[in-house]
Amino acid sequence: MRVDKFLKNARIIKRRTIAKEACEQGRVLVNGKESKPGVEVDIGDIVQINFGNNKMKIEIIDISEHVPKDKAQDMYKILNS
Repeated sequence: MRVDKFLKNARIIKRRTIAKEACEQGRVLVNGKESKPGVEVDIGDIVQINFGNNKMKIEIIDISEHVPKDKAQDMYKILNS
């Protein structure tokens, strides 16, 4: 799954266009490397998102196309924020 789509499906970022822009601005790292919006992520990958002074680091646990709102947090584990 594309990293921008994962961030939207997991409800880490509300809209896919915002997730895409964050990737294009170099604010999203996948396994320590800056990622483009189309970078494919898989279970076990580490994603770091930089929001200004805040940093969120997560590990991908599950990948699903359609996720109910209450199950979205089951897609990842927060490593540090």
